Amino acid sequence: MRYFIIVLLVFILISIAVSFYALKQAKIEKDYNFKKEIMQIYSTAFKDGEFIPSKYTCDGENINPPLFWKGVPEQAVSLALVVDDPDVPAQLREDRHFTHWVLWNIDPSVTQIPENSKIGIVGLNDAGENKYMGPCPPPQFEPTVHRYFFTLYALDVQLNLPTNTTLSQLKEAMQGHVLESSQLIGRYDRKK
Repeated sequence: MRYFIIVLLVFILISIAVSFYALKQAKIEKDYNFKKEIMQIYSTAFKDGEFIPSKYTCDGENINPPLFWKGVPEQAVSLALVVDDPDVPAQLREDRHFTHWVLWNIDPSVTQIPENSKIGIVGLNDAGENKYMGPCPPPQFEPTVHRYFFTLYALDVQLNLPTNTTLSQLKEAMQGHVLESSQLIGRYDRKK
C-alpha cells in the first residue's frame, strides 16, 4: 500500500511538471509567434536550382510554369508573386535586373497557379506588359546562364494598386506588410 502511494505521488508530480512545461512552451510559441509550418513555393516542372524547361521560356510556349505553395501563415490577407532575373548583362540594363511577372492580391486560400494561367492582379513586367514573360537570356552576353527567382510573399493587407504597377512600386506598397516569403530559383541557358 505504501509503495502504491509513493508511485501515485511520483506520477502526480511528473504529470504536474509536464503540464507546466507544456504551458510554458505554448506561451513561448505565442509570444514569439513561432510558425508551425514554413511557407514554401515549388513547381512540378523543375526543382529549386534546376533548369527551367524551355516550354516556359521565349524558346518555347512562353507560358508560366505550374507553381504550388504551402504553409501560408493563417494571418495572411493576400499573397503576391514576383518572377525576376538578377543576372542581366550590364550592356543591356544598367541595374542588371529584369522583372518577368508581377502578381498581387492573390487569395491566401489559393495554393497554386496552374500552367499558363494567372490569379490575382497582374502588374507590369519590364517589357511594359501585363503578363508572364518567360526566361530569355541573350546568348551573346555573359553570363549565358541566368537565375530566375519566383518569390511568394504573404501579406497582412490587400493592396490597392493600379494594373500599371511595377515591381519597385509593388515592393514599396508591401513594405511593413510582409508576414513571410519563400523563393524558388530556376535557371535557364539558351546556349544549352
